[in-house]
Parts: sequence; structure tokens; C-alpha cells
Amino acid sequence: MTKENITAIPTGGSIEYQQNSVVSKTIINRPGGTVTLFAFDREQGLSEHTAPYDAMVHVLEGKVEIRISGQVNILSGGQYIVMPANEPHALMALEPFKMLLIMIKS
Repeated sequence: MTKENITAIPTGGSIEYQQNSVVSKTIINRPGGTVTLFAFDREQGLSEHTAPYDAMVHVLEGKVEIRISGQVNILSGGQYIVMPANEPHALMALEPFKMLLIMIKS
């Protein structure tokens, strides 16, 4: 990122929903971690998987079910949750929702 690219951007406004889809946009991609913006249409999700790094989901708008190691968590806009490394997790949009995924690799 150069000095010319530094500007305030409305987080949820920089990605749009697409019908029956999951859309993602990488904001930061560095060796130490990533920040990715997602937009999920209703009933779209990510199947259960694990990641070798801790990750934080910050829900910007909408509602999502996040299952971590079998525990169901329902989050709405303005809430966040940490998904620990190596724990199985899955996401399912209960309504269209946007999230910021922050993954720390160190």
C-alpha cells in the first residue's frame, strides 16, 4: 500500500452481495496474516474445516451461525468471535451477511 492509497473506506460498502453466492475481497495479504472481506447470500456458507491459525470473524451486518468444535454461535452485525487454530468450524448465513475475517499467522 502506498501513501496515495491511504483513504477511509466504508467497510461493508466495498463488497456487494451476489445471489446464491459467497463473495470475498482480500484487503491485506501479508506473511503475518490476512484480512478478507466477505459477503454471503442467505443460506450460503463454508463447510466444516480447520485452519492452522487463529482467526477472528467480525460480523458487519446480517446474521450468521458459526459452529466451532460443535458449539453453535449466532452472531449479528457488530459482534465478533475468535475461531481458535486447529478447531473445526463452519459458517451458515441465516440471512445475507457481511464479515471481516482477520487471520493471524504468527
